[in-house]
Amino acid sequence: MTRLQFPGTPGMNGGPGTADRNVPGCTLRRRYLRLAAMVLTVLAAAACTAGPDGAGGLSTDESSAGAATAETIATGLDAPWSVAFAGSTALISERDTGRILSVNPDGTTYEVGSIAESAGSGEGGLLGIAVQDGVLFTYLTAGEENRIDRRELSGDAGSWGMGPPETVVEGIPAGRVHNGGRLAFGPDGMLYATTGDAGDRDSAQDLESLAGKILRMAADGTVPADNPLPGSLVYSYGHRNPQGIGWDADGILYASEFGQDTWDELNVIEPGGNYGWPEVEGMAGEAGFIDPVQQWAPDVASPSGIAVVKESAYIANLRGERLRQVPLAGPGTSTDYFTGEHGRLRDVVNAPDGSLWVLTNNTDGRGKPGPDDDRILRMEPPD
Repeated sequence: MTRLQFPGTPGMNGGPGTADRNVPGCTLRRRYLRLAAMVLTVLAAAACTAGPDGAGGLSTDESSAGAATAETIATGLDAPWSVAFAGSTALISERDTGRILSVNPDGTTYEVGSIAESAGSGEGGLLGIAVQDGVLFTYLTAGEENRIDRRELSGDAGSWGMGPPETVVEGIPAGRVHNGGRLAFGPDGMLYATTGDAGDRDSAQDLESLAGKILRMAADGTVPADNPLPGSLVYSYGHRNPQGIGWDADGILYASEFGQDTWDELNVIEPGGNYGWPEVEGMAGEAGFIDPVQQWAPDVASPSGIAVVKESAYIANLRGERLRQVPLAGPGTSTDYFTGEHGRLRDVVNAPDGSLWVLTNNTDGRGKPGPDDDRILRMEPPD
């Protein structure tokens, strides 16, 4: 097993840390002071419990119920996976059909284009999308690989089209499960992508593999000069199946992750950080691995897309069927909205008008679809 050790700042759990690097929007000192405060908050709020195997662990599921209302924006979607905005217009990816849809102001949708080579099988297919400067980026399963393509968007709202593909990154391992798939542009202008271990657990610790990682790249797929591993797209590793990613106002990156049987996770991502899979799951306190700042039992979580608004991260949950608000200053607590009301929730995104758009995911074969599923819901972020 290959492990990368970085000299410099100690890791969050007291083990080896990452190399000294600036984070957009804050100094290194400020960043680690804040991370240290988060860990102290978690330790103060969490109670020690025994996991299923009898091993001690920290339970940080200190949730309360919150009240919120949502309006329906669009209905009749087929296994939707991701929402991204091109200006003020929303685009949606459908995992199994390979379609990119656009939402009209009246809530109707139309097909922008279809990606025929996308193989909708198991957890693979057309997954995350992101838009920058009129270019649509897509993460898709094609044959035995996942890859990231880009296409020029043409036309205007109400008549979008898309041009031919240009491959940005190829050769990301694919499988029936654990494909990762989220795409997002960071405040540094770089494209970030989450990749799962594709069922090969040890690949998450293999720095030569793109599986089980968070990747960072320029929009053309080249490696940024300030990536933590020279010449590598790998930004962090030791992930099982990372899902949502989002940044706070200080440029700190948060990522949700599907665990196996014990703990799902919310992580603060450090450049070059090792998050432990498959050696550890959840808060293990082992040197060399970075612990999550909050963890949940999978039956109340399966955390997917993330949107960061003001001082909170909002996380869409699949098995948990709820939107979870986690205060960034106190990540050992959370407030749950819509529990069981709309079924499985796949994605949540910041809309241009300041609202949150939430994507349900009941038609993917694992949910119980209602007559209008799947849907996009709109809500105002709670104060």
